[in-house]
Amino acid sequence: MADRNLTVREAEEEFWNHLEKSNTGMLGLDQPGYHAQPMTAFREQETGTIWFFTRDDTDLAKDAAIGGQSAMFHYGSKDQNVWACIHGELSVHGPDREIIDRYWNPVLAAWYPGGKDDPNLTILRFDAGDGRVWVNEGGFFKFFYEIAKANVTKTLPDAGGVVDVNLQ
Repeated sequence: MADRNLTVREAEEEFWNHLEKSNTGMLGLDQPGYHAQPMTAFREQETGTIWFFTRDDTDLAKDAAIGGQSAMFHYGSKDQNVWACIHGELSVHGPDREIIDRYWNPVLAAWYPGGKDDPNLTILRFDAGDGRVWVNEGGFFKFFYEIAKANVTKTLPDAGGVVDVNLQ
């Protein structure tokens, strides 16, 4: 399907780089009937850790407090060039002032009236593991070009590459 083979290293780099640029995805426990929710991800590529800030009264925070919960992070980059589904372990971490200070920003501050010391501030730690990453380097216009070309030539479109990864 793809014109070239995507390597694991390329897929991992594309995932981490795009996650830094557009860092919103869907996070949820890997359980039947559990619904993922939109979350802002703060990446730590060196360790395969993704940090999330939430309030302690959310279902996700309460469930993650049990510790060692299997979770899934679903990601689609803003430019639609990278898509990923990453499995990992989710737990509550903190309070950890170093993590708070490293990632604190005006958007986070809006959710915590008490600031960095807000009693409801909870940090979730997602230890990324195995997953699948799709990379389409051409973006929106290349995608539609490939669709048109496939319809005219009666061939399959080049939708980029897909590879299984392990981000640990």
